[in-house]
Amino acid sequence: MAEKANKAVENHKNFYSCSAAVLSAFADEAGLSEQEAKAVAAPFAGGRMGKCGAVLAAEYVLSKRFPDSADSKCAAFEKEFTDMNCSLMCRELKGALTGAPLRSCRGCVTDAAEILERMCSED
Repeated sequence: MAEKANKAVENHKNFYSCSAAVLSAFADEAGLSEQEAKAVAAPFAGGRMGKCGAVLAAEYVLSKRFPDSADSKCAAFEKEFTDMNCSLMCRELKGALTGAPLRSCRGCVTDAAEILERMCSED
């Protein structure tokens, strides 16, 4: 696992929300301090906006890092994440309606951070 993806997983192990774990690990890519990243990530946590918070955080980073191609970068990110996990939606990933989780929160953080780190390095 790459350096920033590792940091995102460590953040999550240290009780950061899924979105804060990812956004804090990539704060520099988004032009934020780590503290600012935690604050920006707060509304994304826990599926409050429908999508997985780790996905929303990654998309925030992509939109800041690649403003001219954010739509295509986010679409590519979403496709890869969905191919890995069958959904982008927090409730579906957690199995809230079915009782059968598709992916753990830590797994979503890992996947989102690994995809994001690769995409940011392809510049």
